[in-house]
Amino acid sequence: MTTQLPLRDRKKAATRRALSDAAVRLAKTLGVDAVTADAIAAEAGVSTRTFHNYFPSKEEAILYRFETDVGEWVAQLSARPADEAIWDSLERLVVGIVTDPARDVAETFAVMALIEDSPALMARKLEVHGRVSRILGEAIADRTGTDVDNDLYPNLLQMASGAACKAAIDLWMQGNTGYDTPAPLVTEAFAQLRAGLPPPARPTVTASRPAQS
Repeated sequence: MTTQLPLRDRKKAATRRALSDAAVRLAKTLGVDAVTADAIAAEAGVSTRTFHNYFPSKEEAILYRFETDVGEWVAQLSARPADEAIWDSLERLVVGIVTDPARDVAETFAVMALIEDSPALMARKLEVHGRVSRILGEAIADRTGTDVDNDLYPNLLQMASGAACKAAIDLWMQGNTGYDTPAPLVTEAFAQLRAGLPPPARPTVTASRPAQS
């Protein structure tokens, strides 16, 4: 049975998320450098003092969205059936994320691109990435009976699946695939990883013979 948080904690979590969402909206519109704590507070409908009660900086507010999204994904992975193959669990997790009607996939990855384009955010992202990578690595290690501190497998699997997901979504966001969602590309990416990433089949090229004189 799921234990619901007390009302006060739910309100605080909602305010924190609202501030983070406001920070992301403004950063996408104005650019990270132009965003201020005052502007974020006004966008969220609270005082600047309230903003600082929740976040020490605008960078923290923007990155909170990224960190909470990853935390939700880790929780979903942990909830997959215990007897399900780890590759299947990871693939179904990612397909579920990119086909979730309540989630704007393009916006989620636009936030990640926004982070990568900002030196200030990237510096902080390295710290956040270390924390979320640890959590995800522990979840994979738990599912596979390995040790994230001593075994290569959970660390390699985490990086390989993350790279496959990013490659599929980056290709889809170019708008030339003809797919409504990145799901088919995600499925193909995981299929190629399962197969050991073999070279793609190429048509045989027959050398032309020189003309007879």
